[in-house]
Parts: sequence; structure tokens; C-alpha cells
Amino acid sequence: MKLVLIQVLVVIAFHLIGCNGSKATEIEKENGNGDVPQLTDTELLDRVQRQTFEYFWDGAEPISGLARERIHLDNIYPAHDKDIITIGGSGFGLMAILVGVERNFITREQALERLERAVEFLENADRFHGAWPHWLMPSGSVTPFSAKDNGGDLVETAFLVQGLLTVKEYFKEGSEREKQLADKIQRLWEAVEWDWYTKNGENVLYWHWSPNYAWDMNFPVGGYNEALIMYVLAAASPTHPVTKAVYEKGWARNGGITNDTEFYGLRTELDHYEHDNSPVGPLFWAHYSYLGLNPKGLSDQYADYWKLNTAHALIHYRYCVDNPNNFEGYGEDCWGLTSSYSVKGYSAHRPDEDLGVISPTAALSSMPYTPDQSMRFLRYMYEEQDSLIGKYGPYDAFSLEENWYLPRYLAIDQGPIPVMIENHRSGLFWNLFMKNEEVRAGLDKLGFQYAD
Repeated sequence: MKLVLIQVLVVIAFHLIGCNGSKATEIEKENGNGDVPQLTDTELLDRVQRQTFEYFWDGAEPISGLARERIHLDNIYPAHDKDIITIGGSGFGLMAILVGVERNFITREQALERLERAVEFLENADRFHGAWPHWLMPSGSVTPFSAKDNGGDLVETAFLVQGLLTVKEYFKEGSEREKQLADKIQRLWEAVEWDWYTKNGENVLYWHWSPNYAWDMNFPVGGYNEALIMYVLAAASPTHPVTKAVYEKGWARNGGITNDTEFYGLRTELDHYEHDNSPVGPLFWAHYSYLGLNPKGLSDQYADYWKLNTAHALIHYRYCVDNPNNFEGYGEDCWGLTSSYSVKGYSAHRPDEDLGVISPTAALSSMPYTPDQSMRFLRYMYEEQDSLIGKYGPYDAFSLEENWYLPRYLAIDQGPIPVMIENHRSGLFWNLFMKNEEVRAGLDKLGFQYAD
């Protein structure tokens, strides 16, 4: 993982390939003074959405049409197969395909054909009490994510279902063929046995179950993190729901989740860490559950989720502007920490675990919460650091401090970018997901207030 900078000629070659290998607009001509013309904000947003969409379109695993776990333009991969399919990242990718339709990158017919293929693959792939595993092979068989993680992964399944239900809402009033796709998605959703993952009726949801190792991974999911959507969907299930007590006692830890703190002049709203003194988590916590779940106007007995996510993003921004470690490049235009590739392998970057690594998805996917700050970062990347931009948008991570980056991408980092930017621009996914009647019933059951 600790590779040095890619050779200059290789980087230039990747950059000249273009953002998507097809019809994306490029700055190809200079003006009379030799200056590159500046893109408007709209053009920049279009460009990054197009590039990141292409990860899930041109870059998809070809048999399933779903998302590859990673794409490395240097063609250096870990020991396992480079075509491994990621379930959570595929959920994000299904939504990115809808960005493609709405922004006229592809036609509705093209999207429908791809989504039909993906849903058929998911119907026939390995499932464990209705839940998909973290990773699948193109054959549809599970491949272990770790030693005992060869069964159902409920968090990854929740991210996938969030995407599937959004697709269902998009197509359910369409042609007969589109309605059939929506019906198939409904059956997949109804097959997930959320209540099984309470481990014989405990008041908490468990992340994993394996047919070989049962509950040996022993990972109850409680306390604030990226998994709020899992609890909402589990309560909303029309066939295998969990009770409100599972949410209150498991997720909210009998109210312990409200033990917030103040950091950089902002309240965190909830306790991001149960077992240490870390004030905030990596920024993907403000993204994954909220690709479909609309935080605007969303509140329950524990938090106002718009305030929570906005504060989370602004804390990261203020921390990077303050730059207490004096890392090269940090500032108003270059900020954002989250889980990504790193100078020390894959790391969960956050203010108290900062390695001098900026992960572009952090600021870009926070566009709804910090539009001005995120837009400055986007412009900085494309106008001042364009060697960090490749075929599928900004590379996963970089460190100006260490003079380090790799021309590599991860699905779970590229996926939130086009989706959250679209929520910022049009509210598309928030509108679609929050229209689902079963989701609304689940939110009602848990005591949420939300915008109509």
C-alpha cells in the first residue's frame, strides 16, 4: 500500500484519457493569453458527478452490473480477485445510476437494462436469512471479507436496500417493465430477516451472522456511527420488523447515545464514541445513512439530524483550517477526513487520528451540509490539484505532507459523491426514499419527526 507517487508520465496519461472515456466535457483549448478557462460551479458539479457516476457505469463488474469493491488504475491489487463485488458500495452505485439518468449521462432505457441485470443477480446470489454478505464473486457466491465474515452482513445489506428502495420509487409508476423491476425489488426487501439479526431476540441488531461461525464475530451495533439506516429499515420491514425497544436499547444504548460534547465551538449532538474520548467520527458517518434518509427536518428523542451532520462536517472543516499538526496543504480549500486509503494502509481518519491524509469524498459528499466550503474544495481539486483527478474523479486519498497518492478508487468512497451532490442540487434521493410508505411507517414507529 505504501507506494510512492506514480511516475509523471503515467499520471499525465491517465489525466488525458478524460473523466469517463466517452463524451464528458474537457478543457481542451486555452484562451489567447495561455490561461485555462475557469469552469462555472455548475460545470464543476456536472463534471465530478459524471466522473464518479462512471465508476459504477463503465467501471462496473460486467456480469452483475454491480460495483467493484475497488478500481486501481495502476493495476496493482491485493491477493483477492479485482472483480469482487461490494454490497454496500453497490447500493450507492444503484443510486448513482439514477444520477446518470437525471443528468442525461445515460438514457432511462439504459439504466433500466442495467438495473434489471443487477436485481436478477441479487435474486440468485448467496443470502443468509435474507441478508447479503459484504462481498460476492461474479458467480454470486460469497467470498469472505475476513476470517469469520462469510455470511450475512446486515450493515452492508442496509446500504444496498436503501439504494434498491430508491430505485423502486423511481420506477414504480412507469411502464409495465419498470413496474416489474419495482416488484422484484419489493420481494428482495421483504426477504431480509432483520429480526433474525437480533440474535434470538436481544434488544440490539448484530452486524454479522455466518452459517459456519454463527454469532462468533459478536458485533452488536450500538451508539452513533454510520448504521442509523439499518435500524430504520429494520423497524420499517413489512415482514421481519424489529421493535422500538431494539432501537432504544440497542442503537441508543438506553439514552447513553446523547452524551455529546463540544469541539471547535460546535455541539456533536450525539456521542460518537462509547469507549474513548474521540469527539467525532470519520465523515462517512454523515453520508452513508443519509443518501436516502433525509436529515432535513429529521429528529427523534435523541437528536436533530440536520444539526448533527452539519456540525460534524463543520468540525472537520474548522479542524483542518486550524491545522494543529501543521500538515502541508490543510486549510479553507483543502479539508475533510474519513475512512480511505492512506499512507499507512486503509485508515479511519478523523481529527484525533489524523495522518495528514485528505480524502476527497469527505468534503464532496458533505456538499448539502457545507455547500460553500465543499465547493471551494471541489474547485481547488480541479483547478490546483488536477493531477489528483483520474478517469473516475478525484483519487481516493492524498497527502501533500507526505507527497503521496495512488491512482486508486474505492466504491464506498466514490458512491456518496454523485448522490449527495444530487441531494444538494435537487433533493432527488431524499424525495424518492422518503416517499416510501414502509420507510415512513418505520420512522413513525421509532418516534421520528420528518419533513413531508
